[in-house]
Amino acid sequence: MTLSKKKKVLIVDDSAFMRKVITDILSESTELEVLAAARNGRDALEKLKTLTPDVITLDVEMPIMDGLEALKEIMKVKPTPVVMLSSTTEKGAENTVLAMEWGAVDFVAKPGGAISLNLTDIQDEIIEKVLAASTVSVKKLTEASPTITRNRQTPSISRPTIRETKKEAPIARQTTMTAKATKRFTSSAKTVIAIGTSTGGPRALQEVLTNLPKNLAAPIVIVQHMPPGFTKSLADRLDTLSHIHVKEVEHGEVLENGTAYIAPGGQHFTVRRLGMAFVAEVSAKEPPRRGHRPSVDMLFESVARLPNIKCLAVVMTGMGNDGMEGVKYLKTSVETIAIAESQETSVVYGMPRAVVDAQLADEVTRLDNIAQSIVDIVES
Repeated sequence: MTLSKKKKVLIVDDSAFMRKVITDILSESTELEVLAAARNGRDALEKLKTLTPDVITLDVEMPIMDGLEALKEIMKVKPTPVVMLSSTTEKGAENTVLAMEWGAVDFVAKPGGAISLNLTDIQDEIIEKVLAASTVSVKKLTEASPTITRNRQTPSISRPTIRETKKEAPIARQTTMTAKATKRFTSSAKTVIAIGTSTGGPRALQEVLTNLPKNLAAPIVIVQHMPPGFTKSLADRLDTLSHIHVKEVEHGEVLENGTAYIAPGGQHFTVRRLGMAFVAEVSAKEPPRRGHRPSVDMLFESVARLPNIKCLAVVMTGMGNDGMEGVKYLKTSVETIAIAESQETSVVYGMPRAVVDAQLADEVTRLDNIAQSIVDIVES
């Protein structure tokens, strides 16, 4: 690959040591070129007046102008795919979740805090995420849905119901499937909603979960690919914005209707039957499945083994194909309706595409239609 075809990266970090380490890591890839480095957010904005990188790595915690403030300004003046670098402190995790909401494509958790002497331990992850971010359409990052825009501005104000939301911002229902009407379940068994997502998932989950009614007649089980220390902040943030209750799932808890349970980072989340109840199991004993722990496939497969249920499986934006085998197993085991997010709105059209290409999707639709599809199917 010639130099001119390499994806150009702007590195933003207040530590000279970290700037050097990140430069060395990215330079290992034949597909990436470090265009420049900036000491803080303000320095980055100055450099963006004359430089046009394909992707930016942005430290969360910096003096003068931190990563969050810089991200907001970048998205205003020169929208560019951004990968955040964050410490795993509680504050760092909260800020990272906000960064995902405000337009960052993905993040990398620094294994050693602000100054990570062992950052090279996750070299492959950094390169993979920067390369993936460099291919993301800026339009998808800047065209936030009406729900996300409204919640970003007024997170503490009472929120309209799903039907009121659609009245405020009517968007024609668009699908790429040949069927015109939403598929319905035929049995009266208990419904379980299972969602899998990865890159771009925090914003996708916000769009879907904030548009679900609090009396939804099903529990929601979710795998969002994230490392340990970040999923609780994501769940807490979504809980403040949603009608339904959203929480990081705990081992042994009974799953209740109208509650969304997010798998803890670094642990598999499965579901088993105990008497008449469904109970969550959370464990790090099993190795990662195809590189993922938590694994969407493992969650979906556990749901498929539950007796006398029907499953609404939703696969949204993300790299790879985690979830495809799980949907296949669901379809051979229990009555299942599968929804895949369309390429039109997916930040990364990998996971949903795998479901579509395997001809497992009953509906392929825009992100802003998924919540209404869930309600239509569950309430029918």
